[in-house]
Amino acid sequence: MEYPTEFKGHKGKIVSWAPQQKVLSHPAIACFVSHCCWNSTMEGLSNGVPFLCWPYFAEQIQNGRYICDELKVGLGFDKDQNGVVSCKELKLKVEQLLSNENVKSRSFELKKKLMNNIVKGGESWENLNRFVKWLKE
Repeated sequence: MEYPTEFKGHKGKIVSWAPQQKVLSHPAIACFVSHCCWNSTMEGLSNGVPFLCWPYFAEQIQNGRYICDELKVGLGFDKDQNGVVSCKELKLKVEQLLSNENVKSRSFELKKKLMNNIVKGGESWENLNRFVKWLKE
């Protein structure tokens, strides 16, 4: 497979698979271009990473709306008259997202809320323990 010149050398890298959770937790990650499946959504939210939402089908579309409109921790792309997201649109949304301090701070605050709820003793932890206990009965 031939990759665009921009992805050769030091400007980028394309791989067949990467440990998404590990990548998203790296401090160099400024945003997450996501198709908004539920696992990716939870991984992005739990790492406090703002989203650029690019959903394809099924629940991804609703998840993308939720990320952008309800949680306000991401932006969606606008397609052109041919249904294509242009390079200009991609560049514009990256710039808008990275310059928006409100989105960054909301992402970080949401991460704190999620992580406080997941840690031992949090509501999610307790719900999981009740569920496991119920299964054993």
